[in-house]
Amino acid sequence: MASPQLATFKVPEIHNEPMRAYAPGSAERKGLQDAIAQMEKELPFEVPCIVNGKEVKTGNIAKQAIPWDHAKHLCTYHEADPATVASAIDGALAAKAEWESMPWNDRAAIFLKAADLVSGKYRYKLMAATILGQGKNAWQAEIDAAAELTDFLRFGVKYVEELYAVQPPRNTSGSWNRVEYRALEGFVLAVSPFNFTAIGGNLPGAPALLGNVAVWKPSPAATYSNYIIYKIFEEAGVPPGVIQFVPGPPAEVVGQAIAHPEFAALHFTGSTFVFRKLWKDIASNLDKYRGYPRIVGETGGKNFHLVHPSAEIKNAVLQTVRAAFEYSGQKCSALSRIYVPSSLWNNGFKEQLLNEVASLKVGSYKDFTTFIGPVINRAAYDKIIGYIGKAKEAGGEVLVGGTGDDSTGYFVQPTVIQSKDPKSVTMVEEVFGPVLTVFVYEDNNWEQTLDLVNTSSQYGLTGSIFSTDRKALIQATNRLRNAAGNIYYNEKCTGAVVGQQPFGGARASGTNDKAGSISIYYRFVSARSIKENFVGLEDYLYPSNLA
Repeated sequence: MASPQLATFKVPEIHNEPMRAYAPGSAERKGLQDAIAQMEKELPFEVPCIVNGKEVKTGNIAKQAIPWDHAKHLCTYHEADPATVASAIDGALAAKAEWESMPWNDRAAIFLKAADLVSGKYRYKLMAATILGQGKNAWQAEIDAAAELTDFLRFGVKYVEELYAVQPPRNTSGSWNRVEYRALEGFVLAVSPFNFTAIGGNLPGAPALLGNVAVWKPSPAATYSNYIIYKIFEEAGVPPGVIQFVPGPPAEVVGQAIAHPEFAALHFTGSTFVFRKLWKDIASNLDKYRGYPRIVGETGGKNFHLVHPSAEIKNAVLQTVRAAFEYSGQKCSALSRIYVPSSLWNNGFKEQLLNEVASLKVGSYKDFTTFIGPVINRAAYDKIIGYIGKAKEAGGEVLVGGTGDDSTGYFVQPTVIQSKDPKSVTMVEEVFGPVLTVFVYEDNNWEQTLDLVNTSSQYGLTGSIFSTDRKALIQATNRLRNAAGNIYYNEKCTGAVVGQQPFGGARASGTNDKAGSISIYYRFVSARSIKENFVGLEDYLYPSNLA
């Protein structure tokens, strides 16, 4: 039985999670090192499906490899079979009524507790799983698995509180108008990627916060960190069945879910190709569904830095190095194409850029000075090396890097390619690796370069403009209005912070529903307007009907 609401509650004040530095000799560095060492002793872990709060071991075993050393694996996991997926959907639907009717303050408390568990008790364990299994260094794991996941949970509670408070501004005498925000009718399918542990938690968590139930299919390459998140939700008090954890073969699990009549929404982060196929598949199933499913997706990017002749060289170079090569370029927001004026390129920009890139350390997670780790798997490695080859064949000049080593892990050297063709393959197509392509333009071709930036790619996710000339910033911003959903001035094109830069792009980059803001939560509710009349009618006639 739901508890009576005896007060109007207000959630605690929310702030971004402070990020820890992991400096030499610090307590946080030791804590993380100890967590990694403990995890190394215990691996490989066994991960079941979890349906209705119970472990399901199908016997269909797959492995999550360690990209630093592909002879080892972090976990084995049981892949969901059709019976398991069917049970997960049925169980989620059965759990929905009670979960949706739980008072808002109680749902909020559960997710605030989950945030505290992430930021405290499980911080280093989550980071260790992200480092070992997904190839991140300490800083990249900190900003993802610790800080961003905590922020998603805490700010999610704040945004839902604000959403529920949005009510009709006017009422007529004798009546009261109000709006309720219902959970969607059916279940949400959450399909999460390998590259951000935080997204793994947010894709099922955001809809669940609103009273929805979710069937969550994690990425095969992030299974263990995502399993830890599921266990955190469980410990925080998310009831059995509200979030069903079903790792497994993507096509089969997703296909079965979107073919179900009670499918209500897709919450997806992944490739543009897959997202477009799912959209088509959902459209072909429309006659089966109770309603029109919500489709929310964030996909690829071909993100840019545009350098104006007035730009300050050192800042533009250092921001470029971080944006292109952090986490080996495996961020949907990562920089992969840069436009530099010849006056700067030939007067320090090129030299500084190549020197900085050449100094980037590719190494082991055990060495905290490592900047570049491995790419996620064999398919990614082969694709990236293949793109470097295509760039060379098309006349591109490799200025630094251009090689890889897959003997132990999947390591690609940070690579800078100069192309004389602004629409060459690596200036246009998403590589998703540590590869940056440079196009040098003549200073007097600034306006033509704006058109190139806008039209050379199908994507529209992130971009940065470097200039000390306010007029140039305004001009570029206006001309590139649809080229990026997140635009930055004199700042790298990665690193959107929850509550500060709502994240998402349009064109082929997704539905631009802005994770990290209130906007995303509107997609997982269905509003109902309620009008209550206080004064009864005395007659059915209107004044205009009177003689």
